[in-house]
Amino acid sequence: MKQILAIDYGKARCGIAATDDMQIIASALDTVATASLIDFLKKYFSVNQVEAIVVGLPTDLKGNMSEIETSILAFIEKFKAEFPEIEVHRLDERFTSKMASFFISQSGKTKKQREQKGLIDKVSATIILQNFLEQRTR
Repeated sequence: MKQILAIDYGKARCGIAATDDMQIIASALDTVATASLIDFLKKYFSVNQVEAIVVGLPTDLKGNMSEIETSILAFIEKFKAEFPEIEVHRLDERFTSKMASFFISQSGKTKKQREQKGLIDKVSATIILQNFLEQRTR
């Protein structure tokens, strides 16, 4: 089987998570500057087989889209043009950053480590991917 990646897309940086080749476990992979995301993905795809990506869908409590959705849609268009063979899925990402912060605080990391935004982005991407895997098996 091929891997699935999740992207927690942000204005400045994106958290990336990946499954194992059996698509059982979601693991934090990296945090990448948004401007370098396509280049990062090109390198990653040249070494790893990926069948799909999951991009967070940023909605508020009322179901309204966040401002960043416009940038996400532009990224997805560019992604599909660059990698037409890789499926793109969307998944509601409400509360993933809060959950990531909670899980990090429970992990025994120091306060300085817990405040690293890149770590929160990676863990958020992992939560998005894990939720996607769980929904797929239902």
